[in-house]
Amino acid sequence: MSSPSAPPRIFDRDLLHRRIGKALAGPAPDFLLIRAADDLLDRLQTVMRPFPRSLDLGALTDHFARAIVASGRAAPLQAGRYVGAVIADEELAPFAQGTFDLIVSGMGLQWINDLPGVLAQIRRMLAPDGLFIACLPGGASLVELRAALAQAEEEILGGASPRVSPFVDVRDMGALLQRAGFALPVTDVDSFTLRYDSLFALMADLRAMGAANILVHRSRKPLRRDVLTRAAQIYAERFSDADGRVRATFEIVWLSGWAAHESQQKPAKPGSATARLEDAIKGAPPGRV
Repeated sequence: MSSPSAPPRIFDRDLLHRRIGKALAGPAPDFLLIRAADDLLDRLQTVMRPFPRSLDLGALTDHFARAIVASGRAAPLQAGRYVGAVIADEELAPFAQGTFDLIVSGMGLQWINDLPGVLAQIRRMLAPDGLFIACLPGGASLVELRAALAQAEEEILGGASPRVSPFVDVRDMGALLQRAGFALPVTDVDSFTLRYDSLFALMADLRAMGAANILVHRSRKPLRRDVLTRAAQIYAERFSDADGRVRATFEIVWLSGWAAHESQQKPAKPGSATARLEDAIKGAPPGRV
């Protein structure tokens, strides 16, 4: 029985582990991880710090570890349920305070039930002036698929069930980083569109990645064939190009923050400004304000 103060159980993580394990045993599509790892490398190359002690938390593959090495740093310790020297659950990472100078996570935090709590743990594991960089799927991901499935179920069954797991909203992530105690929090989004032959080809890719619905309160009934057929028709009608291929939106939300250190830039104290905005506006040339 869960404690009254325990976070709500949103995701069935036992089901998640079975699906991810099955996906990693086969030729799972890794285009999202490849894109994210390339982006991580670009981000690390703009930071002139050695980061001798780094952690790849929740690693699904070695894509992020290779990016850290390619940036000129030592290989990270990998910890997660599937890959790495330390087998650990991301929700209960077994590391002491101040253990790492750099912690990265590539698509490993999406299905965490207590994301604020895990972010606080990560902050605790960072040494002063340590850096955290992570990415996870964003709220605009698969909007076309969600719309087509919802409309098809509404038309045929008179109501829609949650068929796609929810994704994070970039607008919430900065506040969560601050709440967890990170300094200089930054969030941004990488949005892009891929094209598939049909809804069925897209869903096959998602299943192969282990990314099917794992909501605790998901419908236990499989999608009926007539609903799937209608959803494919809706998808093709609303979200296809002239050549008949359909579009699928993906969004990767990036978040980063530092463990506080006295050398970091501090925000100005309220009332400490030496110039007034009103004076600047009055002194600006015509047409500049």
